[in-house]
Amino acid sequence: MTKVLILGATGNVGIEVLSALKKLDHQLEIYAGVRDTEFGNEKLSDFNIKTIKFDFMNIETFLPALRYFDVLFLLRPPQISDVKKYFAPLIETAMKSSIKHIVFLSVQGVENSKIIPHHKIEKLIVNSKISYTFVRPAYFMQNFITTLRNDLVNNYRIYLPAGQAKFTVIDAEDIGYVTAKVIIEPQNHINKSYELTNNETLTFAEMAVKISKEIGKTIKYISPNLLQFFLTKRKENMPTMLILVMIMLHYFPRFQKTPKTTEWVKIITGQEPKSFDNFVLTNKNQLQ
Repeated sequence: MTKVLILGATGNVGIEVLSALKKLDHQLEIYAGVRDTEFGNEKLSDFNIKTIKFDFMNIETFLPALRYFDVLFLLRPPQISDVKKYFAPLIETAMKSSIKHIVFLSVQGVENSKIIPHHKIEKLIVNSKISYTFVRPAYFMQNFITTLRNDLVNNYRIYLPAGQAKFTVIDAEDIGYVTAKVIIEPQNHINKSYELTNNETLTFAEMAVKISKEIGKTIKYISPNLLQFFLTKRKENMPTMLILVMIMLHYFPRFQKTPKTTEWVKIITGQEPKSFDNFVLTNKNQLQ
């Protein structure tokens, strides 16, 4: 039986991958790599999976965790940006283990953004000669119920230095479904890269209007300059590294071409990707 290790299993995308695998027909043996196999895994209780100790910050856990698996679902935790320190040893360990295929959660446009960690991680995987699939999602709709939620709910605003740049977007549920299909049949996706978007390109001003209409409250979109944004977020005790990531995600697109929408969600899953309106309706309670 093919054994699959899911890293980041309790995160937004990891949970959606497990949810999709639960619904789909397969003969895989699924494990979740977690820092503590005894505590803190309540989110995994609904899934018929086992856990194994894995900690991105502890290289000693790499080989015992990866040793007997065939397929690895890999992502980059937001707090880890040092690719050389953590991901180089991880990929080296994968090369020494039984891993035959790596499914890596990357980002749309990564091939043109050498500054972001995902670019370096993809390169490590390619150089490893392990077969891979790169899942490259657009802007996560779920950011509105995680990173951006505090401003939205408490200050009735979206506060980002994105100007009027248009973004492609994607629901984490669609990412999970695509990823699950790849994990079940990796032989059909060897050394492929898939940019995942829905059928829309939206500015944050347009997204604010859609959220306002659904929740019945006016959400303002404010685009501060970089200094204002940095100082505001520091006052909110946001870590400097996360602020820099936020700037990279939201400010740099102002000077780039609008990303293109793709058909990969429909091609791989057979279903249309979820719209932003659908996301807002589904998550209405968390947005107000």
